[in-house]
Amino acid sequence: MSPLRLGYLYGIGAYLLWGFFPLYLRALKPAGPLEILAHRIVWSVLFVALLLAALRNVGFLRRLARRPRALAGIAVAAALIAVNWGTYIYGVNSARVVETALGYFITPLVSVLLGVTVLRERLRPGQWLALGIGTAAVAVLTVDYGHLPWLALVLAVSFAAYGLVKKRLGLPAAEGLFVESAVLALPALGYLGWLAAAGGLAFGHVSAGHTALLVLAGAATATPLLLFAGAANRLSLTALGMLQYLAPILQLGCGVLIFHEPMPPARLAGFALVWLALLTFTADAVRNARNARNARRSRDPATTRPLAPTPAGQRTTEA
Repeated sequence: MSPLRLGYLYGIGAYLLWGFFPLYLRALKPAGPLEILAHRIVWSVLFVALLLAALRNVGFLRRLARRPRALAGIAVAAALIAVNWGTYIYGVNSARVVETALGYFITPLVSVLLGVTVLRERLRPGQWLALGIGTAAVAVLTVDYGHLPWLALVLAVSFAAYGLVKKRLGLPAAEGLFVESAVLALPALGYLGWLAAAGGLAFGHVSAGHTALLVLAGAATATPLLLFAGAANRLSLTALGMLQYLAPILQLGCGVLIFHEPMPPARLAGFALVWLALLTFTADAVRNARNARNARRSRDPATTRPLAPTPAGQRTTEA
């Protein structure tokens, strides 16, 4: 199988798992959002530690210990992903799956905004247009909800900021997830211990199946991240960006078609504006990538083949 096809399979697999994740989280009730988050952290540490041990890749910890700035960045990334995970779990288990899908729809636009405000990047006209349409969408949805869609905005800002920090750290997926989860493991274990002492722990008190699902939260967290890493190593950023919309589309479908969350006309209009912004953003990215590729080809003489010599007495013909 070609690397390109394998990259698409990895990417589709990752986004399918993320897209149907609300179904898994709903199965973890009656555990509360914070207990689910704590289990997700603790079992992620154990799952990825076993994976790294199997791959005999534990030496990175010694190298990382000599990089205090990287450790500080990992602590920031851990805090951001904890906010993102906790908000997402709360949204799914409080019947707001549609709003969580909105958060991941607008994440690319927030990433562009962070590029302008934090990295001082200059936007192209198409990107400014996409941001303007996205802002109008948030305004429409604010009128529909009667308040800012704060849950969607927290998801988008926390994940976009997490992506920015991860980009600067440059850690591989498994190693990064292990260290981030390890940073959060002690508070998570402390919370689970307090919950058990207070008699509010669902783990081990609902059913064997429910307990097994909580234990599998580590694998359910790490598997799509590892698939995503495999896709990122084989696909262009444009192709990966196109695939990322698969997850919120599936989450939206879960919210409307499976959980029967309301979708009034005003909310649908807001989502339509979001989709228009994303189409504008994607079209601009594809056009820019094509222009950059053409520019590289025109500068690289190796991409221009010389004409084959014409045998004596033979006339050349145009194709």
